[in-house]
Amino acid sequence: MAKFFYKMQNILDIKEKLETQARNEYAVANSVLAEEEEKLERLEVRRQQYEARLKELYTGMLDMKEIAYVSEAVEMMKYYKQQQENNVKKARKQVDIARDRLQEAMQERKTHEKLKENAFEQFKTDVATAESKEVDELTSYRFGS
Repeated sequence: MAKFFYKMQNILDIKEKLETQARNEYAVANSVLAEEEEKLERLEVRRQQYEARLKELYTGMLDMKEIAYVSEAVEMMKYYKQQQENNVKKARKQVDIARDRLQEAMQERKTHEKLKENAFEQFKTDVATAESKEVDELTSYRFGS
C-alpha cells in the first residue's frame, strides 16, 4: 500500500508552533494580570489600615502631626490605588489581545488539520480506486485466459 504524504505538513507544523507560542503568551499575560490584581489588593488593604488608624487618632487624644501624616498616607494610597487600577486595566487588555491571538492560531491550526484530513480521505479513496482497478484487471486477465 502507498504511504500518505501531506504536501503542506510543514505549514501545519508552523501553525502548531504558532499556537504553542500564542498559548505561552496568553499564560504570561494571565500571570501579569494576577500580579497586578494582587498589588491592587495589597494597596486596598494598606489604605484600609491607614483609615482605621486615622479613625483611632480622631477618637483618642488629638495629635495633629500624626493625623496629618496618616491623612496624607490615606490620600497617597487612594492615588496609588487609582494608578494600580489603570495597570490592571492595561493587563486585562493584554490578556484579551493574547486570548484573541490564541483563538486565531487555534482556528488556523484546526483549518489546516481539516485540510490534512480531507487530503487523507482523498488519498484513501484514490488508493481504493487503484486497488479496485487492479483487482478488475487481474480478474479480467484470469477470465480471459
